[in-house]
Amino acid sequence: MNTQANSIEIEVQAQEQGQLDAGFLFASFKNTGDSQAVVNGVILPSGEAKGYPFVGKAYNAIPYDTQNSTLLILQIL
Repeated sequence: MNTQANSIEIEVQAQEQGQLDAGFLFASFKNTGDSQAVVNGVILPSGEAKGYPFVGKAYNAIPYDTQNSTLLILQIL
C-alpha cells in the first residue's frame, strides 16, 4: 500500500501583524515592501527573505509584524 499525504500550499501578502499557526512543514517570508518587518522576533529588511525549511517535523507558531511593509508568505501544511 502506497500512502502519500496531500500537502496544502498557501501564499498570501500580509500588511499587518499575524502569525503562522503551529503545524506547518515549510514556510518562506519575503519582505516586498519599502521598510523593515519583523519575523519571529528577527528584523527582516526590505528585499530580504527568511525561510523555514522542511526538517521532518512540524514547526511551532511563527509571529510576524509587517510594520507598514508587505510580506509575501508561502507556507506548506
